Amino acid sequence: MINGYSKRWWKEAVVYQIYPRSFQDSNGDGIGDLNGITSRLDYLKNLGVNVIWLSPHFDSPNADNGYDIRDYRKVMTEFGTMADFDRMLAGIKKRHMRLIIDLVVNHTSDEHKWFQESRKSRTNPYRDYYIWRDGKPNPNAPNAPGTPPGLDPPNNYNSFFSGSAWQWDETTRQFYLHLFAVKQPDLNWENPKVRQEVYSLMRFWLDKGVDGFRMDVIPLISKPTGLPDLTPGQNAVKLWANGPRRDEFLQEMNREVLSKYDDMSVGEAIGIDLAGTHDIVGEERHQLSQIFNFDATRIGNQGGYNYRPLHLPELKAVYTAHATVLGKQDWDTSFLSNHDMSRVVSRWGDTSTPELRALSAKLLQTMVLTLRGTAYLYQGDELGMTNYPWTKISEFNDIEVQNRFKTEVAQGKLTEQQLIAGAAAYGRDNARTPMQWDKSSNAGFSKGNHTWEPVNPNYLEINAADQLKDPDSVYHYNQRVIALRRSDPAFIYGDYQDLDPTHEQVFLYTRTLGASSYLIVLNFSSQPIDYTLPPGTQAKTLKLGNYKDSTDPAESTTLHLRPREARIYKN
Repeated sequence: MINGYSKRWWKEAVVYQIYPRSFQDSNGDGIGDLNGITSRLDYLKNLGVNVIWLSPHFDSPNADNGYDIRDYRKVMTEFGTMADFDRMLAGIKKRHMRLIIDLVVNHTSDEHKWFQESRKSRTNPYRDYYIWRDGKPNPNAPNAPGTPPGLDPPNNYNSFFSGSAWQWDETTRQFYLHLFAVKQPDLNWENPKVRQEVYSLMRFWLDKGVDGFRMDVIPLISKPTGLPDLTPGQNAVKLWANGPRRDEFLQEMNREVLSKYDDMSVGEAIGIDLAGTHDIVGEERHQLSQIFNFDATRIGNQGGYNYRPLHLPELKAVYTAHATVLGKQDWDTSFLSNHDMSRVVSRWGDTSTPELRALSAKLLQTMVLTLRGTAYLYQGDELGMTNYPWTKISEFNDIEVQNRFKTEVAQGKLTEQQLIAGAAAYGRDNARTPMQWDKSSNAGFSKGNHTWEPVNPNYLEINAADQLKDPDSVYHYNQRVIALRRSDPAFIYGDYQDLDPTHEQVFLYTRTLGASSYLIVLNFSSQPIDYTLPPGTQAKTLKLGNYKDSTDPAESTTLHLRPREARIYKN
């Protein structure tokens, strides 16, 4: 035990998420692959990360970029073979790193053999692997696309990707539920055979040597009893995420699989609020190691792609709430990015000049790596990669953007230019453009003539090769912060306190464990600020900062902070 916390390897980890389609192409087809990842393992080892999270690499028709799985025990052909996976895993282990993979078991692809059987007849042995329902008779029902005249869907659920969450299937004349794309039918976790199939595939990968799972939309596996209509104003996601048997299913998963391995499990906790976090991650609950709570990253979201600017006290309040509500039996996560978000330096930083962009990237990573919880970096954040300059709907690959164009633009709810502007600022494609390795063609991502997503034209200014040669680069700064984090358990198991929660430009907090105490100072403004420390606060020894030198002598009570400056003091 340290400071009341049980000691676990995954609490001390710095996790690096790889989106394999966009990381490194080894064969020139314009699509990243497993051999490409293997070729870059030394880059990751030198950065200092010790866990790699691999986004879905399974066989898939790619209706949702791999989150529609056709075969859980097969590698996607574009990514390579199982031999390539084994070679990559061996390379990771050789470098004393670990690997977690995505577990996508709320739904499958409609091309999965289970669903292919399920849709054949109402009496097929696989029928109850999915959620099938009769439609509601309605003589006045419009003849909506995919729905027979005179029938409404079983209830009024809408999918996350626009439109009804129910799809009519003519063969058996019933609807199936898909909370995501039409090609992603939801599994029926009420069926014990489904659960055993899931546990079997989990054992397959754990026995192969992976170290755990990031679990996609895992709270959604238990559906509301009877699937009643949503009432006006009801929060659908919260309803779906708090189904009556969710905890029972996760405890069974833990009992039958997770507890038998030295693994980590992190749930994408869509629909789970802070008050409900303990139910899933509390050690005595025997469910998951940790979850992603999106309170911080969704600050300012006013629906869809409509955001207001970051208000720093709101962000601080999120982290104070986490420190207050989560106890010693719980564990948190620290992240600002993933494959479903726009680039954080474009979202919350200042990209108006190369200098401010780099400083912003360093500041944001300072925060991620010094807050409470296991730290997660998304590929390219260590370089300060930015959003792509999208201008046309046809450039977007994301099914969410395409579906919104077909529905919201077609229905007059948005203009095409409004959708493009919103998706350009906050859409998921921003995180999925190819990694920027060097100044060669396609940023060194691929030797082919075409890449699956466009390469950001700023790769000539932002790329790994240049940053590896520059000791003052965003990459090397991340390397130093990771090393500092690893050098002192105060950053892992220490207490957290926000010292100035209402200040609108400066984020000031401590991490303290016994006699070891650190003061973190972050100027979120692009203007210089003369900042007077609160009474009793000390800034003794500057351990690290995102400027080359400090403007203030040790133990100054007023700090002359430069634009987007980050400092870490040891007190």
